Amino acid sequence: MPEPVLVEDAGDRLVVRLNRPQARNAIDQEMVDALHEVCTALEAAPRIGLIIGEGSTFAAGADIAALRERRRDDALRGINSGLFDRIRRLPMPTIALIDGYALGGGAELAYACDFRVGTPKVKIGNPETGLGILAAAGATWRLAELVGEPLAKEILLAGRVLDADEALAVRLLTEVVDATDLLAAGHRLADRIGRNAPLAVQLTKRVFHAPREAHPLIDDIAQAVLFETPEKHERMTAFLERKNR
Repeated sequence: MPEPVLVEDAGDRLVVRLNRPQARNAIDQEMVDALHEVCTALEAAPRIGLIIGEGSTFAAGADIAALRERRRDDALRGINSGLFDRIRRLPMPTIALIDGYALGGGAELAYACDFRVGTPKVKIGNPETGLGILAAAGATWRLAELVGEPLAKEILLAGRVLDADEALAVRLLTEVVDATDLLAAGHRLADRIGRNAPLAVQLTKRVFHAPREAHPLIDDIAQAVLFETPEKHERMTAFLERKNR
């Protein structure tokens, strides 16, 4: 049986490929378990994560056949919500590379990433209420942060599915590229992130997601840590030397 997730080590980043194309990369328990293993690796050795779907679909949602059999205790376990929250809290940024459908749990996985790059065939949204459930893995609060309350409610309550142009217009997608260029576009964005000081990127991400009441103290503490790093001194010295040439 094929591995549900394929992982490629690309130095300062991991390329994570959802590998259930026969089921349009629907997220089942085996894929959840495999993605937790990826998170463990990215927590132990912080690197950028690129998540892409095998075939012409990012992830068409949770596995409906499996979802139909889940009961109260399964919901309370937070199977997908726990995973996606862990992805959101990874030390370094994550980039979802979306071709075709990103629906339901697939959309929520994309929302949990820091960036989303798509192709012209993108269809992204949350049809859960049409199946008698709700989008319980982050969309009910994360989507409003990304696109604003009115559009989030239209997606969650009225089943609106955004195409690539609509998603780009509201900045849910960072960029739209041809499908043949999707992975390369992800690497280009990862290259831009990778040119910055890794610890500065990590602390900026943590401070960005800190609750409002933690500011400005958390900003000052994070800055104090960075002020003491050799990399800060080296980068600023190099900047001044270039400027004075």
